[in-house]
Amino acid sequence: MTMRILLVRHGETDWNRFRRFQGRSDVPLNQAGRDQAHALALALKDEPIAAIHSSPLIRTMETARLIRSFHPSTPLIEEEGLIEMNLGEFDGMEARRWAEEYPGFQKVWFETPADLQMPGGESLPEVQKRAVHTFHRIATLYPSESTFLLCSHNFVILTLLCHVCAIPLNRFRDLRQEPAALSVLHKEGKRLWASVINERTHLDQRIEGA
Repeated sequence: MTMRILLVRHGETDWNRFRRFQGRSDVPLNQAGRDQAHALALALKDEPIAAIHSSPLIRTMETARLIRSFHPSTPLIEEEGLIEMNLGEFDGMEARRWAEEYPGFQKVWFETPADLQMPGGESLPEVQKRAVHTFHRIATLYPSESTFLLCSHNFVILTLLCHVCAIPLNRFRDLRQEPAALSVLHKEGKRLWASVINERTHLDQRIEGA
């Protein structure tokens, strides 16, 4: 029996739109993000979701609650292990300012990001370790034929996808998980694989129907 894991990223926030690092900052969805999350919720309304596990930050919880609106009997559980990467001193900084003030850090971040620790925050290996641990712990809670949903953030999702797809963290940019996108993972015993990564056709349909 194969377990299915629906892996979703929260919808857009103003900080996403204006390229500001939000990390652990508790930034809500903007209207576009709420519309994206609603479109994602519609796309998932017929899925047999046993449970929804979400990062406790408001942008993920808003997204998770919109998905749950079509699954009112499905439990929604906050998971600290799914919270976004701790960006430390960079949290809240505009990307342009960061690039101007930390060119040396930026160079290494684009070349060998797994070697870096965010000042006062986490490294990618640390994020991956807790994301993978959280994923496997949650998977033990449900029967092997279950489908459950994880609602999280960019770096958490990308490091988890790197683990599932056996991609080194230094190549995490080979993968994408855009706002309100869906990836689908499968678990059969110890075997893990992804059948869908960064699916966003539900958002294209929303735009066409607007």
